[in-house]
Amino acid sequence: MTILHPKISRIIATSRPAFLLLPPSSLSLALAYVISQGICINLLHLLLIFLGAVTAHVSVNMFNEYDDFKSGLDYHTQRTPFSGGSGALPAVPELAESVRMGGMACLLITALIGIYFLRLSDWGLFPVGFFGILLIYFYTHKITHWPLICLIAPGLAFGPLMICGAYYILSGHYSVAVTMASLIVFFLVNNLLLLNQFPDVEADKNAGRCHFPILIGRKKSAWIYAGF
Repeated sequence: MTILHPKISRIIATSRPAFLLLPPSSLSLALAYVISQGICINLLHLLLIFLGAVTAHVSVNMFNEYDDFKSGLDYHTQRTPFSGGSGALPAVPELAESVRMGGMACLLITALIGIYFLRLSDWGLFPVGFFGILLIYFYTHKITHWPLICLIAPGLAFGPLMICGAYYILSGHYSVAVTMASLIVFFLVNNLLLLNQFPDVEADKNAGRCHFPILIGRKKSAWIYAGF
């Protein structure tokens, strides 16, 4: 018996649920540092941090699915368990606008949560939130055309921006130690997205994207992977 309507299931699929463990995994680093320092944790704030991070990830995933469908990229990628998108929109094209609106709604939730925290504190959180919103909105149709930014944007989002921002909200200040620890996530997530680009080189190139596996080839990009 199907619990959800098939169209709703397709829309949910574009959020790529299997990958939504990444934000909580990243945030657990900030949480561990806060706990280790004996800082009293506001559970409502902690819940909002995790919610905002997950909706941010859902938003960028939905925008990516929408843009890949509209550009025709979805019809040429070789899907693997880790790359190539969900394939939901080519199967039900009429849901494209619903997916785009879903991405906008999730981005709005993330922004509202950020504004809530800005009102509670000073403007120290603003740069993190501002650049985070830019990365979400422009990632697929802009950032994926700029090799260097495309290389570091995923790790920057899930590493320093997300982890340091969460730590700032929970503790009231930034920490050099937390920033250094966030670089571990920075390099690992960059590698995750870099590796996912390897199977899509030809399709991405035809769609006008330009990342390092396109620019310098898979073999040389593997050295970047090893370096990270």
